[in-house]
This record gives sequence, C-alpha cells and structure tokens, in this order.
Amino acid sequence: MSVFIIIALIILVFIIIYQIGKASEYAVVLRGEEKVKAQANRAIALLLLVMFALGMWGIWECHEMLKGRLLPTAACKTGENYDSMFKYTIIVTGIVFFATQFVLFWFCFRFQQSTKRASFYFAHSNKLEIIWTTIPAIAMAILVAIGLRNWYDVTSPAPQEATVVEIVGKQFNWLIRYPGKDHELGKRDFRKINDANNVLGLDWSDPHNMDDIISQNGELHVVVNKPVKLLICSRDVIHDVGLPHFRMKMDAVPGITTTLWFTPTITTEEMKQKTGNPDFVYEIACDQLCGKGHYSMRGTVIVQSQADYDKWIASQQSYYAANNPSGAPAPARPAADSTAPKKDSVKLVSMK
Repeated sequence: MSVFIIIALIILVFIIIYQIGKASEYAVVLRGEEKVKAQANRAIALLLLVMFALGMWGIWECHEMLKGRLLPTAACKTGENYDSMFKYTIIVTGIVFFATQFVLFWFCFRFQQSTKRASFYFAHSNKLEIIWTTIPAIAMAILVAIGLRNWYDVTSPAPQEATVVEIVGKQFNWLIRYPGKDHELGKRDFRKINDANNVLGLDWSDPHNMDDIISQNGELHVVVNKPVKLLICSRDVIHDVGLPHFRMKMDAVPGITTTLWFTPTITTEEMKQKTGNPDFVYEIACDQLCGKGHYSMRGTVIVQSQADYDKWIASQQSYYAANNPSGAPAPARPAADSTAPKKDSVKLVSMK
C-alpha cells in the first residue's frame, strides 16, 4: 500500500510543477513578455549579488572557525619556508579570486539585458591580451621560483654533521634503527628477516651491526637544532613517512633507499607549551594507503636536547645484545681505516 502512496505523491508533484509552468505562461501573456523578462533578469541579477556576498561571508566564517585548529607552527626551518610559500600563494591567488569573482557577479548585475542598451562586441584587443598574459605569467614565475628554492633545500645533501637514522615501514608499524658508538649502520639482508629476533634482517657477520639500536615502538628521537638524515625504506609494500609538523614526507619503497633530512627547531616540551596541550606529540603518519591496518600505522617524533638524547641512547640495549641473551661473542671488528670517508647509507645484500 505504501508503494502506491509514494507513486501517487510523485505524480501529484509533477502535476503541480506542470500547473506552475502553465500559470507562468499565462502571466507572461497577460503582463507582456518583455516586461516579465526584464523583471526576471533583475531578480536573477540581485540574487547573484546576494550569492556573492553570502559566499564571501561563508569563506570568512570558515577561516575564523578553523583558526587555531590546524597544525601549529612548523617545527623546522624547511617547514617554515613551506608555510611562508603557502601563505604568499594564498594571498596572490586569493586576491585574484576575489577580484575576478567580484567583477563577474557585478557585471551580471550592472549589464543585465535592457531595451535601453545594446551589446558591444569587439573581436580582439592587443592591450587586454598583453595585460592578462603578462601579469599572471610574472606572478606564476615568482611562485614557481619560491617553490623551486624550497625544493632544492629539501633535496640537497644533508650536512656532514647530521645524525643518521634509518626508518623502515612494515605493515603496520615503523622500525627505527640508530647507529651505536661506531656511528655506522651495519649491513642488512632481507633473506635474514625474522620477526622473532631479526626484524630488519641484520647481517650478524658485520661488526657494525653489533651496537645498532632498533626501536619497534615507532619513536624517532632527534636532537633540537641538529640536522637529522633519515634513510627510508620498506620491508613489504610502499609506505610513506609523513611528518606533518615538519611539513615533509617521503615514500618508503621496497628495495630502494630514499632519504630526507631536516633540522628540528622546537622540542616536544616547548611545543606542548606553545599549543597548551600537555599530551602533544609530533606524529609520523603513513601517507600511503598500505593495507587494511593503514589507519593504525602511526609513530611519534621526540625532539629533545642533546643531553636528553645522549641519556636516552645510553639507556638503550643494542639489538644484538637483546636477541642474544646467552652472551654469544660478537664477531671481531676490523681495524678502522682513518682515511676512509664516513658512511651513512644502508648496505643491502643483493641476490647475486
């Protein structure tokens, strides 16, 4: 029974719409077509101005509503540069948007159809062509130049004094490895991966692995005002190291080591005070859909002083010692070559 009622209501609505249309036609005949058309044009023009005003008011209200609810101040110099670039881009495009939309809606009102005015058509104007080609080209060239400068900063080689840390994506958490006292990361071989006692496939025949520290809880410890270089890779599928508070991100690709470096400028404790949030943490997000547990792949960055960092490192047990409680002796370390350059890349054993 309800189906028939719904069908009857739909038919009734169509009948009402049809009758309204017929009534409009009769009104045009009675009042004169030109007069009705002029009144309709004026009403539409006024409604367009109202729409423009409401749209601008809505944009302002959204801005005020979101103020202070987005990400806090960028916590590194590179991030500050990106925020500055974003601000100037919004200013330039915002001015253009407001000016063009104002002219569009005003022209609809000011130059609505009228029997007292005839349209004027011209096919070409060199002056207008030069203006609306040159000005946008100059503005875009400036914005692109700023973007390229920031891009070169991100992709430039990390400073020699940068702390080297490896971060590996795995469904669905981050594995973070720090070099030990030798300041060098050892070799990894994916064939040696074992979730029980060798999550990264460290090659125990390499002495440099003996003092490496692996954090499996997703905490990345870095020192404030000291550059840190991240060696990024994946153990299974493509992930992405997203650092929203530092305005940076980089893909973690299986079989390929990508790099990213930055210099944090605000400690975690300082940011807690700035935001007024005692539970604030810098987040490591996976910015690439990597499977059904993607939503839970989250880590944190702990930005601290050099003294606090050294204290934390000293409190950590090497991964080798943690997984060899029997006290098996570590392989002998070869004599150091003082002439060899410092290495900071992860050495992966190939299948050949």
